Amino acid sequence: MWDFNLSQALGLMLKTSPFIVFRMLIYFGITLAYIIATTIGGAVGYGVTAFGDNPGGGAFYGALFGFAGVSGVLYWAREYLLYLVKAGHISVLVEAMDGKALPEGRGQLEHAQKVVKERFKESSILFGVDQLIKGILKAINRIIMRLTNWLPIPNLDGLVRFVNSVLNMSLTYVDEVILAYNIKTDSENPWQSSKDALILYAQNYKVMLKNAFFLMLFMYLVAFLVFLVFLAPIGLLMSMFPGSVGGWSFIIALVFAWSVKAALLEPLAITAMMQVYFKTIEGQEPNPEWEEKLSMASDKFKEMREKAESYVREHMSTTRPASTGESSPKSPEPPPGSQP
Repeated sequence: MWDFNLSQALGLMLKTSPFIVFRMLIYFGITLAYIIATTIGGAVGYGVTAFGDNPGGGAFYGALFGFAGVSGVLYWAREYLLYLVKAGHISVLVEAMDGKALPEGRGQLEHAQKVVKERFKESSILFGVDQLIKGILKAINRIIMRLTNWLPIPNLDGLVRFVNSVLNMSLTYVDEVILAYNIKTDSENPWQSSKDALILYAQNYKVMLKNAFFLMLFMYLVAFLVFLVFLAPIGLLMSMFPGSVGGWSFIIALVFAWSVKAALLEPLAITAMMQVYFKTIEGQEPNPEWEEKLSMASDKFKEMREKAESYVREHMSTTRPASTGESSPKSPEPPPGSQP
């Protein structure tokens, strides 16, 4: 039915428990920031409009302003969240899967940052690679969905759209698996290793999508249960504030469920997908036919290929001897009166 081992994935997560704690602090801190900003914004909005024609009517807009403010900060911090949290955790998961000994406690976080910096010199490079990967994965899905066009089933359009949306949702953690390949192969050229990893993913898409689909269902089911469990207590907390802030309990409960998903469920899914991916591609080489298909289907893939070639040229230019074809410097002339 599926090809991953959940108990083994949980064991790997335990080995990287410092990162699990770190992720929990980050994502639950984000949830707390949403709650504080929303309630303070609502209270300020209520106070501003307390004596107008609609007493307390500004509570909703104040809460909206606070919520949007935190969302804006989170948007600009996404590059560093990827660099420090996601990529760092992936790096130690890769080493744990290979049976390597990992540092304990905070040392594991420092070790992970060192590994990521060796693979991706700057956070902007990692972020650029990640964005290209996401775009190319969507192109792979479009290629897959074209295969349904010839099926002799009437009224297939609605089914195709539904399946396509499910496939796109399943990509949430596949791009992290591609980054894991980058780290595992110890490649100096992140663009080339990402390109190879994407081709290997494409030529094994049936196995990968099947497992991604089951993991996606599992993640969203658990996240929905978390949402239901915490909706009531969060609603009680929000109802203690004046005005219409209490109506935000639904949104805050959603954010809390997202935090649980990002902090606990997502690394579990990534670990399971890494198991499947590395087992499936073992002994395989990137298929040139799939490289051609992706080049025709995705401008982002062509961009990644160009960046990989550019990286090689730049690296060669920095390692090539400084003088090539230039005349050697002339010998100093002998002082006057010296013998020839």
